[in-house]
Amino acid sequence: MEENRHIAIFTTASLPWMTGTAVNPLFRAAFLAKDGERMVTLVIPWLSLKHQKLVYPNDITFSSPSEQEAYVRQWLEERISFRSNFSISFYPGKFAVDKRSILPVGDISDVVPDEQADVAVLEEPEHLTWFHHGKQWKEKFCLVIGIVHTNYLEYVRREKNGKLQAFLLKYVNNWVVGIYCHKVIRLSAATQDYPRSIICNVHGVNPRFLEIGEKKLEQQKQGSQPFTKGAYYIGKMVWSKGYKELLKLFRDHQKDLGWLEVDLYGTGEDSDQVKEAAKKLEIVVRVYPGRDHADPIFHDYKVFLNPSTTDVVCTTTAEALAMGKIVVCANHPSNDFFKQFPNCRTYNDGNGFVRATLTALNELPAQLSDAQRHELSWESATERFLRASDLDQAFARKQEKSPSDNFASSSLNLRKNLENASAYMHYVASGFETSRRLFGAIPRSLQPDEEQCKELGLAASSKRRL
Repeated sequence: MEENRHIAIFTTASLPWMTGTAVNPLFRAAFLAKDGERMVTLVIPWLSLKHQKLVYPNDITFSSPSEQEAYVRQWLEERISFRSNFSISFYPGKFAVDKRSILPVGDISDVVPDEQADVAVLEEPEHLTWFHHGKQWKEKFCLVIGIVHTNYLEYVRREKNGKLQAFLLKYVNNWVVGIYCHKVIRLSAATQDYPRSIICNVHGVNPRFLEIGEKKLEQQKQGSQPFTKGAYYIGKMVWSKGYKELLKLFRDHQKDLGWLEVDLYGTGEDSDQVKEAAKKLEIVVRVYPGRDHADPIFHDYKVFLNPSTTDVVCTTTAEALAMGKIVVCANHPSNDFFKQFPNCRTYNDGNGFVRATLTALNELPAQLSDAQRHELSWESATERFLRASDLDQAFARKQEKSPSDNFASSSLNLRKNLENASAYMHYVASGFETSRRLFGAIPRSLQPDEEQCKELGLAASSKRRL
């Protein structure tokens, strides 16, 4: 039985950074703990002040983990209709400017006491284990589930010497995920393939977006016009998030789309370049700073344009569908989950984009059924996660002393020995500053500094390996 299990969800980001690995694991923790049948702990990174200033928007900073926890819980409570009883713990992290990512410092598995170590969910398992130096995850936890969020290979391919970097990264990812995870869930086929992996979208949408969709549906039933604006796109304003592809589509098809007006919303490193590129188009493209997608300013748009092919499962696409909008997106593995919804329109090339966009702007969105709305919800996502994780069977296998078949037993022991040897190699390589730096680790991240130890209340004994 999965009742009374302790599930520890480790993730690579936290609010107020509005990124997928901050938001989705938070909702996962809330909905897994909703029925009270499981103990759930959400484990998120703690950044010292200088690193908070590099990451968190609108000058939001925290003087203590408890202050940040209060912020996270308030944000969540404003978006769900129930009080979820889960714990929040923090691990030391540092922000890598070159990777635009938070990386763990030390052995973050120590956050969960050994006596509570049951199920570990690693949100972005490769990211959490690239530089892991400490306990073997599979030895400490009965079951380790990796959820692959990010198409790292696609991002790396767009950098200098991208093909070579992607080739090397693919093997490093396979290595660390293989030795540290019992099971891997890929949100879509857009991610790198891994041994012992399955494809299942275990994400849902913030309930607020479904509420917006309900109001739009009610307006439509009453005979009023629910959507009074045309097309828009929202996303972090960096070229790799679809802006390059979208502006190219506009540039290549200006004659067909000359009358089109589109609003882009986002904030990011490439904002100025996106604005300059938009000004050169004959199409009217207005560029605005980023906002929360639930902001009322978005409620009246009818068509969401999303040409991005770097996402794994795009959160904003799911949100737009939940709000009752038509989505025009690329025919790409990252969008396979959305094809079941009548308001999802895919295209294969520029001409298909033009046709899909024109049709969408001239049609009224289809009304979602209750079943379709449920499929977008976190209730459904949680059901999918529990099925995909197969917790009961995985736990039973873990508890078996040995298979009855001698050959199977020998084969299993050989694989385990090879895996342990591989894990030991990673442990040794990750234990030296030189080798860590060679593979891209943040300098002096083998153990937390004095400031982090003080802020997190880590005793001197906690530093033995961190």
